[in-house]
Amino acid sequence: MAAELDASSERIVNYLNDRGLAINILFFQVFDHEDTQLLSRAWLIDPGEVQVQAASTGRRGEKEPWNGEYYVSFSADETRNWDEAVRYGFVSGGGAWYSNSLRMLNEGDHIWAKIPGKGFVGVGRVTESRVAAKDFQIDGSPALEVLKAGYHREYADDPEKSEYFVPVEWEHTVREDQAIQEVGMFGNQNTVCKPVTPSWRTTVERLKSVLK
Repeated sequence: MAAELDASSERIVNYLNDRGLAINILFFQVFDHEDTQLLSRAWLIDPGEVQVQAASTGRRGEKEPWNGEYYVSFSADETRNWDEAVRYGFVSGGGAWYSNSLRMLNEGDHIWAKIPGKGFVGVGRVTESRVAAKDFQIDGSPALEVLKAGYHREYADDPEKSEYFVPVEWEHTVREDQAIQEVGMFGNQNTVCKPVTPSWRTTVERLKSVLK
């Protein structure tokens, strides 16, 4: 914490980000308006960019060209349900940290979905960029009226905390209890990333031999 940001600290943060360390600076300002205090905030670096850099940079000697395929983490729990994601064709994430990286996905992108702690469960192609929960439609109906899991519906009107959906046309999926996980397979905490480590290439090669 500090009263102001000096130039050397800014250079250090940018330097570390360029090398894959997820670090950022958050600025706060307080304004008085009549009897109310207003708090504003701003990031030095877009949080989405920080996530992408951290996810895409491997240890020295382990970096290689990106193969053009995205890794997607789908946290299947009481908040979201994998069976629903398969049935209605989507991946999703909620809260700014988890949903920001969904902006990386655009129509036509190829993704491999993994449930953290269990394994890879699907491969498919994105059909549309991310959509806020309150605007996401399933067969012409509001998605939150169709889906049974939580999907942070209590934050549907809050752009920062809302769940966001990315429509996907699945090419192949397996049930959650059949998730594919082997020693050495790639994993990452970010909802979406563009891996450039050899483990991603070998993971995709292996998945292509079993998810077909």
